[in-house]
Amino acid sequence: MNDNQLLRYSRQIMLPQIDIEGQLKLLNANVLIVGAGGLGSPVAMYLAAAGVGHLIIYDDDSVDLSNLQRQILHHTADIGVAKVISSANTLKNLNPDVKVTAVKAKLEGKTLENEVKNAEVVLDCSDNFATRFAINAACVRQKTPLVSGAAIRFEGQVSVFTPSKNDSPCYNCLYQSDGEELQTCSTNGVISPIVGIVGSIQALEAIKLITGIGETLISKLLVIDGLTMEFNTLKLRKNPECATC
Repeated sequence: MNDNQLLRYSRQIMLPQIDIEGQLKLLNANVLIVGAGGLGSPVAMYLAAAGVGHLIIYDDDSVDLSNLQRQILHHTADIGVAKVISSANTLKNLNPDVKVTAVKAKLEGKTLENEVKNAEVVLDCSDNFATRFAINAACVRQKTPLVSGAAIRFEGQVSVFTPSKNDSPCYNCLYQSDGEELQTCSTNGVISPIVGIVGSIQALEAIKLITGIGETLISKLLVIDGLTMEFNTLKLRKNPECATC
């Protein structure tokens, strides 16, 4: 690390759990973020600020006025621009040291498999079941840790899946791929700070996985109720009949 990096990340380096060794792990990490919307925004911004060396972001959408209530990667001037472009611009302004690979495409097929294989951690910030199940299946095949988040109305959920380790269940153990579609923010609404809370927790879990510190949400589901400010943690177990893992 150079002098500027030592100063930029000094408040993290002061933490005995992180120190120089942990910061170097962050600087050398490749992290895949699927989705640059409500969850992907705080995830990407906090990981970039923390000094994760390479962020790979996939999103096939463009910025819409209705996104700006919660998707803090994007600004009014970005309306009509591809979300990956405005994401890359925001992250470069936040931390020019971080390499950002932003791809305007739906992540699927062989590309999905390769990106998951090359990532240290995958963060699922998507908003539909088909994508979530595809990401989970690729993470199981490639044995790549997955941090999954969801938010709607005033509610949020976060969980961590580590295929082949710690007897971890997978996303498919929690939700069955029966064709039922997720409820979306566009049809049910969402309060803006809840995506910030969930995305921030996803970013924290990713940092813990990369640096090997603390206790993550492996085999747990954190459920957040923003109206009552209740946080409940449920234990998860592998489904012996899971079609994926």
